[in-house]
Amino acid sequence: MGLFDFFKRDKEQQQESLDKGLEKTKTSFLAKLGKAVIGKSKVDEEVLDELEEILLTSDVGVATTLKIIERIERRVAEDKYLNAAELDVILREEIAKLLSENRSQDVKNFDVPDHTRPYVIMVVGVNGVGKTTTIGKLAAQFHQAGHKVVLGAADTFRAAAVDQLKLWGQRVGVPVIDHGMNTDPASVAYDAVRQGVEQKADIIIVDTAGRLHTKVNLMNELTKIRRVMQKVIPQAPHEVLLVLDGSTGQNAFVQAQEFTKATDVTALAITKLDGTAKGGVVIGISDQFKIPVKYIGVGEKIADLQLFDKTAFVDSLFKK
Repeated sequence: MGLFDFFKRDKEQQQESLDKGLEKTKTSFLAKLGKAVIGKSKVDEEVLDELEEILLTSDVGVATTLKIIERIERRVAEDKYLNAAELDVILREEIAKLLSENRSQDVKNFDVPDHTRPYVIMVVGVNGVGKTTTIGKLAAQFHQAGHKVVLGAADTFRAAAVDQLKLWGQRVGVPVIDHGMNTDPASVAYDAVRQGVEQKADIIIVDTAGRLHTKVNLMNELTKIRRVMQKVIPQAPHEVLLVLDGSTGQNAFVQAQEFTKATDVTALAITKLDGTAKGGVVIGISDQFKIPVKYIGVGEKIADLQLFDKTAFVDSLFKK
């Protein structure tokens, strides 16, 4: 099967991929929810206590869990005879509302604003979250959508990152600007943006170092990279994409906190949701940080990096 055979799938196939990727989360979540209401005729305090535990063990997060419970308590107070069998319907509605309250809008295709060319994306995240792979998959999907893409290998502290990005460039057929390992990341970023402008690229994606998020020097480096980009394009980067590993659960929250303190994160990609029962992290992070979840990873194939569709996500999570 060729590289772009992955793109020959309609919306139904995309939904099937999402369903498969969220299978572990959905199975665990619905099984626990079913047990919570067995033998119950109405939603009482015991059911709510069990629901709270289910949300927490799905890594929805404490603050978001309490918000959901409070909303359901209000609905129970309005209808004291609310049937326990309706709990999944109510929960589904409240989660959908939470996601809709985020300032994000569902992105329908791999495109960028017409008035912003080249569109510069700076990608941040710790080692091991799937950052470089996400960049490769993004490059492939943007390229397939007809956009001219340039990649910048500014994660120069890890040889594998540079080599991996160059390999993706070869596979996808897009240029990769690199200076090799142990070179100045800001210099790579500057050259990537400069050459992107010269090549009339539509999109420039710059990888950055994935050292531990607690290290101050990394955050200073991100500021430096932004500054040198702006010497070429004053508004760059137009998007700062933070990649998080969904399978790490609460650790993803910690990483999001640290990166949002250090730089202006404007979008999120949450990866590896297919290998975990912790898919609730998408709900919690979206709610707590009010940063759009733009992409989710639900498998290893290129097309398994999907544009995040709030409605499709909730439908999949509650599909029996």
